[in-house]
Amino acid sequence: MKLAFIGGGNMGEAILATVLKKGLAESSGICVSDVSPERRQYLKEKYKITVTESNRDTVSDSDIVVLAVKPQNIREIYDEIKGTLRSDQLVLSIVAGVKITSLCQKLGHQRIVRVMPNTPAQIGFGMSGWTATSEVTAEQKEQVRKILRAMGRETYFSDEKYLDMVTAVSASGPAYFFLFAECLADAAVDIGIPRREAEVLATQTLLGAANLLGKSGETPAELRRKVTSKGGTTERALQVFEEGKLSDLVQEAVRAAYQRAKELGS
Repeated sequence: MKLAFIGGGNMGEAILATVLKKGLAESSGICVSDVSPERRQYLKEKYKITVTESNRDTVSDSDIVVLAVKPQNIREIYDEIKGTLRSDQLVLSIVAGVKITSLCQKLGHQRIVRVMPNTPAQIGFGMSGWTATSEVTAEQKEQVRKILRAMGRETYFSDEKYLDMVTAVSASGPAYFFLFAECLADAAVDIGIPRREAEVLATQTLLGAANLLGKSGETPAELRRKVTSKGGTTERALQVFEEGKLSDLVQEAVRAAYQRAKELGS
C-alpha cells in the first residue's frame, strides 16, 4: 500500500515506522509532509522516504492519507487538500477531537476512518479504538486493521460516540499509569529508599504486573485477590486505597476526561 502522512510528529512516525517494520509498505511508497524542515530531514534520513512541505503534493499518489496533525492545525489542512482527494482514497485521521462529520464536510470526501490510538503504539503495545464511514470498503477496513494490529491491539466501534470514551480510557490512560508510577516511587523515597532504586522498583513492579495481567488470562480482580493475604501488608495498603475512595476518584477522573473529549469535539 502507498501512504501519505500529513504531519510527521510522534504518532505519525509511530505509524510510519510500524508499517515499514512489518512490511505493510515500502519506503518508496511513503511520502510525509511536515512544516518543520528539521523534522522532514530526520524522517528522510532515518526511513529513506519521500518528504515535502506541500500537503497537496503528498496526497496525490497514495492509497491512504493519514492526518496526523494537531487539532488546531486541521483547518489549514482542509483548505490545502480539499478537491485533491480521489473518491477511492482512504483518509485515516488520528486528529484528536475532530469528528467524522466535520472531516467529511470540510474535505468534501466520504471515505474516512477515525482512529484514537495511544502512545504505547510507538513500541508495539498500543491500544486503538476506531470507526469508519459506510463508504469505506471491507478491503480498506482490513488494511486499517493490519496497520493498527501492527502497533498493538485494536477495537472497532460502529458508533463514533464511543471514541470520546476511548479517549478518556486508553488514550489518556497511559498518563494515569505514569502518575501512579511517579507516586509509588515518591512513596518509596518517603520511607527511606534512595531515589534511583525507588524508581527502578516502581517501574519494574508495574511493568511486571502489567505483563502478568496481559498474559495470565485472569481478571484484575482475580489477580488482586491472589496477591492479597488475609491480615498481610497488601491488605493493609489496599484498605487505605479503599478508605481514600480510589475507585471513586478514578471514575471521576475518567468522566472528566470524557467530558473534555466531548467538549473538544463540539
